Amino acid sequence: MTFDRTRLPDRAAYFDAEGLKLTGPGKWKTTACAFHGGSDSMRVNTATGGWCCMNCGAKGGDVLSYHMQAHGLEFVEAARQLGAWIDDGKPAPPVCSTTLSARSALSVLAFETTLISIEAGRMAKGMVPSPDDLARVLRAANRINLIAEDYA
Repeated sequence: MTFDRTRLPDRAAYFDAEGLKLTGPGKWKTTACAFHGGSDSMRVNTATGGWCCMNCGAKGGDVLSYHMQAHGLEFVEAARQLGAWIDDGKPAPPVCSTTLSARSALSVLAFETTLISIEAGRMAKGMVPSPDDLARVLRAANRINLIAEDYA
């Protein structure tokens, strides 16, 4: 089994299929942030697939990283869904524990707790979360729990 980056989908087509309307001139386009619900805070580079939310700080280098974060997937599963994981007949390498470094764990915790805090604030104002928002909050809580288990 192997990863083939060239098989990742076209960047603009991928983000369009994800429901993100890319607007603006140049290679850096503006769109809504699916991670915190901002209407025009995320920038997407249509040449590389890199993306960054200027509000909540969510970011990644390509459509694969976006797919992983937006859908709460690990690398191999996201690559499979995007058609970039090739079954070449070779046995899969053994799965090793991917414990995050302390610095990376703190970064993930900061991001996920910020997302949960934003949604809690919205709910405190009487806003009802959409099913997508609720699913994202549950993924964030799951990631926090996984990190807590690793470091407990």
